[in-house]
Amino acid sequence: MNENEQLLSKRFLELGNMSYQRGIPFFSDFLTLNEQDILNQIQSKMPPICIRTMGGYNLAERKIAAFYPEESFCEVSPIECLSIKPLNQKFSEDLTHRDYLGSLVNLGIDRAVLGDIILSDNCAFLFCHEKISSFIVNELVRIRHTPVMVSVSEFDESVVIKKEEITGFVASLRLDAVLSLVTKISRSKAITLIEEAKVFVNGKLITTNSYNLKENDIISVRGIGKFQYKSISGTSKKGRIFVTLEKYC
Repeated sequence: MNENEQLLSKRFLELGNMSYQRGIPFFSDFLTLNEQDILNQIQSKMPPICIRTMGGYNLAERKIAAFYPEESFCEVSPIECLSIKPLNQKFSEDLTHRDYLGSLVNLGIDRAVLGDIILSDNCAFLFCHEKISSFIVNELVRIRHTPVMVSVSEFDESVVIKKEEITGFVASLRLDAVLSLVTKISRSKAITLIEEAKVFVNGKLITTNSYNLKENDIISVRGIGKFQYKSISGTSKKGRIFVTLEKYC
């Protein structure tokens, strides 16, 4: 572990010990997949408490670590869901994840208190720490040139999440081959991303390029995005596999 990772590990242990000693829940900020992996590595050093990670919905990538003194506290969560809608859908721009995040950061909000941002057909859903939610509701009034309205919302898991379909031929279902297709980089560069611990499958760090993908596996690449491998649609005469994936917008 580098110095930053050691400091994070120390912070996790501190939160776990405080929960154990005081008998109340403690929570981390939102964690990246790499930070969640660090938490997994040190769980054996924790006192006898309940540790959960949560992001506000089932497929969350950024998650808060919750340190509960006992199971009875496990329903307590500091996460709030906000819906962000254009005031006038007709004149709304085609806003991207980067547009939403940029507007939030421009308000002076620390990325660590923000979870996933989900784009749907006519709005976005933001998961955030409850301590910042009222500030966002009151202060976020525009995304780029589009006036918006923000309100506290319940998130429906059946909501249609905006995705982009990606198709193409690959030599195999090995992670490096599929990664090369979806990121539009060479296979050697895809292998480098894997070796640099930047690639996760279903939230688990993968450091070998020989990992074979299975249907509905979710691939997350730090700094690039999140994809879901869907299926094989056919095979060419030369034995190359035609696959379908979806990129989360």
